[in-house]
Amino acid sequence: MKDLFEKIYKDKGPLGKWASVAEGYFVFPKLEGPIANRMRFNGREVITWSVNDYLGLANHPDVRKVDAEAAAEYGSAYPMGARMMSGHTDLHEQLQNELAEFVNKEAAYLLNFGYQGMVSTVDALVSKDDVIVYDVDAHACIIDGVRLHHGKRFTYKHNDIESIEKNLQRATKIAEQTGGGILVISEGVFGMRGEQGKLKEIVALKEKYNFRLFVDDAHGFGTLGATGAGAGEEQGVQDQIDVYFATFAKSMASTGAFIAADQEIIDYLKYNLRSQMFAKSLQMQLVKGALKRLDMLRSMPELKNKLWENVNALQGGLKERGFDIGTTQSCVTPVYLKGSIPEAMALVKDLRENFGIFCSIVVYPVIPKGLILLRLIPTASHTMDDINETLDAFSAIRDRLEGGVYKRLSASVAKAMA
Repeated sequence: MKDLFEKIYKDKGPLGKWASVAEGYFVFPKLEGPIANRMRFNGREVITWSVNDYLGLANHPDVRKVDAEAAAEYGSAYPMGARMMSGHTDLHEQLQNELAEFVNKEAAYLLNFGYQGMVSTVDALVSKDDVIVYDVDAHACIIDGVRLHHGKRFTYKHNDIESIEKNLQRATKIAEQTGGGILVISEGVFGMRGEQGKLKEIVALKEKYNFRLFVDDAHGFGTLGATGAGAGEEQGVQDQIDVYFATFAKSMASTGAFIAADQEIIDYLKYNLRSQMFAKSLQMQLVKGALKRLDMLRSMPELKNKLWENVNALQGGLKERGFDIGTTQSCVTPVYLKGSIPEAMALVKDLRENFGIFCSIVVYPVIPKGLILLRLIPTASHTMDDINETLDAFSAIRDRLEGGVYKRLSASVAKAMA
């Protein structure tokens, strides 16, 4: 019999193997100071493009005031206990009702965390006789929820309607045999590529196939649609989304999430979501803070307007300079370059230390080998100076990458790994 930990000693995983040279800088970095367009990293000021504070609410004075007042009034413990037992309040209900109205659904239910809530919602919606059909590029929280499913599950090629239909045909045959149903899962906005899920096209398939649609709209909520109600509103199919999910961790710059659907579906879920039934209720200061943030989403369209002014300036500028930003249809701004992981490390260090630009780096196994993805998240807090400095920096580092500078520098990384 082997020691359980033997595999861990031998293999730290595709990302973990880089820990000795990456941790504390490339992974697990420490940004310091108030959440803003410029923060401090490694002892210097940097323009930050890695904070999901889309509408700039994290340090808005009105938000900070409500957060502080709620913390002073309630502390961090109240209400104590799970919602079903002793953690339910009128303000929880108020927030749920306002969220449901905002996203045009009959009812909503609060979740303590987006990741945890997504996993539990997938688990609650399906039984062993049901079939799940989901996008191969789905977020990890969706994948982990699907892993709990004891029935059949199929992935379809990313945003490929022909692939979705083929898998719906397979799922239909199985569901007819088991007596179950079909759940299709897509994202409203895919967080790495920035593409919107093809919700309109997926909904059209309901004319031929019997399924329910579950949409994770973490990046679309607050940023897309005429009112900010998300990708479904943007594409004109919000009423055809059967279960809608969004988090407070992006546009609302807070903690928590919610699901919204017909009243009967929410009534079922709130009695069957294990992650909520057996977990402490969302704290009151977060509930009151979310109420304030939601009010600002509804009453201050200038926040979203400013966000998109910055998004268009950044993405337009990158395109004009010949950068590949893929097919993003959202605020998420990917920049694709060609290079190895050691080259990516050298490039990002140059960006941070010599150009004062902090953005996320994504490499294999998240994306194919030989590619470097620099992921930028523009917010309403950024300025045109931030954007112009970043565009100039990106032009400079591309020249250095193509000129082999980072390949030579990466030799020291390879030596450190030996």
